[in-house]
Amino acid sequence: MQTLANYIDGQLVAPQTGSYLENINPATGAVYSKIPDSNERDVDAAVTAAARAFPAWSGMPAEERSRYMMRVAQVIEEKLDAFAAAECDDNGKPLWLARTVDIPRAVKNLRFFATAILHTRSDLHETDGQALNYTLRRPRGVAGLISPWNLPLYLFTWKIAPAIATGNTAVGKPSEVTPMTAHLLAEACVEADLPPGVLNIVHGTGVGAGAPLVAHPNVPTISFTGGTVTGREIARTAAPMFKKYSLELGGKNPNIVFADADFDKALNESVRAAFANQGQICLCGSRLFVERSIYDRFVEQFVAAAKAMTVGDPRAADTKVGALVSKAQYNKVLSYIQLARDEGGTILCGGGRPDDLPERCRDGYFISPTVITGLDHLCRVNQEEIFGPVVSIMPFDSDDSVIEMANSTPYGLSASIWTQNLMRAHRVAEQLAAGTVWINCWLLRDLRVPFGGVKQSGVGREGGDEALRFFTEPKNVCVAK
Repeated sequence: MQTLANYIDGQLVAPQTGSYLENINPATGAVYSKIPDSNERDVDAAVTAAARAFPAWSGMPAEERSRYMMRVAQVIEEKLDAFAAAECDDNGKPLWLARTVDIPRAVKNLRFFATAILHTRSDLHETDGQALNYTLRRPRGVAGLISPWNLPLYLFTWKIAPAIATGNTAVGKPSEVTPMTAHLLAEACVEADLPPGVLNIVHGTGVGAGAPLVAHPNVPTISFTGGTVTGREIARTAAPMFKKYSLELGGKNPNIVFADADFDKALNESVRAAFANQGQICLCGSRLFVERSIYDRFVEQFVAAAKAMTVGDPRAADTKVGALVSKAQYNKVLSYIQLARDEGGTILCGGGRPDDLPERCRDGYFISPTVITGLDHLCRVNQEEIFGPVVSIMPFDSDDSVIEMANSTPYGLSASIWTQNLMRAHRVAEQLAAGTVWINCWLLRDLRVPFGGVKQSGVGREGGDEALRFFTEPKNVCVAK
């Protein structure tokens, strides 16, 4: 059984506690590796290493920092199959999905920001003929980066890449539920000769390692992706310390299908939006609103498509829906399906564990794609984030009514609109309380645009120039003429 290590000051090291956590393969329910159960001493060692590396790294020419990052990206790309297999076993997602989406996207994250820093610019303002003012942007120091379990390497590198590209050094804490790709990333950094201390990775729980990282006095910047409850605690710690923080939190995203939409495209993409990655994507369209005139037809074909999805071994080529990430998440999703029944909903398909799983997966955490109708838009199932292969479908009669229903949750991360009426698309998009609105598409991402949510979906923005700005501090220089 493999035992993972922390990555501190360029070295793979054991936790100072000497304690380890079990890492479970969600497809089998079996322990297959052990990870460090780190505490504040490991975090402090990592922060110390990052602070020591900061002067040299921040003073290094951008072109040289870019070359180091490109080397790391190349190592990951060369070992794509190993990274994909690790993510499959850690996360329960289909192997083909990790190989074709998650790992390539992690490589793209590194390359995008490695090249973006070669094309930065500065604003200059002439002040009434008296002076010239120009703005410098400087790295902030040690960045604390806490990433979630649903897209382990994809979202981890989305934080790491802009942080170190802009000259910061970093201490990352991956989810203890999905640590393996972060461990492989550490090995890739060693192979790429990334200078010691530039990136440090500390494994462990949120309480044991995450909280000390957020509270560390020498970590002025915190980037967190995860649950809203945890995000609230991070803000409570970080705000009084005047830290700069970005919180990318939960979502309960509306997917709105108007009667004039391209029916087949809207149907196919709505199925994907509901069940991709077992519904464990913060951007999944878990609330599906369909205009009443096409509601019955749409629901019938949506249910048929959901039933046709193969649920099974994530390593099998034909698997569309793999295992949920953990037993705790499995039980949580099942509890919400039962709540839907209690609230008067009708389960049209799914609703529990499939009966035809292969022998290897008999103890895994699998739930069939579940479609629910008959629920009010204000009930708990339609207000709270479930984060599983569960979608609730509701009819609507007008633009105003669906906007009201869509905006009724405390979340505001993303939304999708399906219509061929361009004026309606723009009008509805403007009125939806969401950080990202897709029109006639879903999960079409451009790394140059800002990403984040409103309301309880978080504060701050990631992606593109927003990420480069987040990890740097503006300094104005005024030169008298």
